[in-house]
Amino acid sequence: MANYRLSNSADEDFENIFIYGVRRFGLRQAEQYAEGLEARFEQIAELPSLYPAADHIKPGYRLSVYISHTIYYRADEHEV
Repeated sequence: MANYRLSNSADEDFENIFIYGVRRFGLRQAEQYAEGLEARFEQIAELPSLYPAADHIKPGYRLSVYISHTIYYRADEHEV
């Protein structure tokens, strides 16, 4: 498994997405969505060039859309 690390801001966003999901859709759905996001993070770490460049946002970044959220990331030789 490849390594990925969420920035402090992304980690906070992830928590807020989960909390919102629990309040709006219930615990089960929020857990499923969070698991799906985590699976996407792992996929990005394994295949970082799978998704398109987002140089128009910030040079060196890529993006992946997961249902209602867009994940912006950058990869180096050791982690995403």
